[in-house]
Amino acid sequence: MYTNACSMGDKQEEMEDMVQQQNYNVVAIVKTWWDDSHRKWRRGGGVNLYIREAFDAIGIEMNDDVVECLWIRINGKADKADILLGVCYCPPNQGEEVDNLFHKELDNISGSSAIVLVGDFNLPNICWELNTAEKRQSRKFLECVEDNFLTQLILHCAELQLAQKLDPLCSETPLLKAEQ
Repeated sequence: MYTNACSMGDKQEEMEDMVQQQNYNVVAIVKTWWDDSHRKWRRGGGVNLYIREAFDAIGIEMNDDVVECLWIRINGKADKADILLGVCYCPPNQGEEVDNLFHKELDNISGSSAIVLVGDFNLPNICWELNTAEKRQSRKFLECVEDNFLTQLILHCAELQLAQKLDPLCSETPLLKAEQ
């Protein structure tokens, strides 16, 4: 499950109960808006991942605190490959320097396993069906996604306006492809 929460506040226990009841294996959340006790030096934003204990998962430490991403490796069983799962939040006013750090982080992490990337990148001018964008920042993001062989999985929506507001769900694994 993926959600753009726009504030988890003090609802962590409620979320954990829902995850247990619905039997989700993975839950990715952006914009938790937790306070400083949950996050180092930021206000707003925030990312979180819940992984069912039955999975052999390991957090991947990144060397910067500027890019707001969490990465985990879910170890494959038997002949199944590992999966890297990333959840990211990029604020609307994020500068090019932080974008470049994110692109570098994605470049460094890709290639070793199947990747699933979800998040709020605040790039509403991307047209995923045509793989185009009006703004330079969005075009650079599209290039990074392509360079890492990722594909946006949600391509069709009932309304074009809704499609432009959807957060990306990208993967290099076509078997995960889905339509809304």
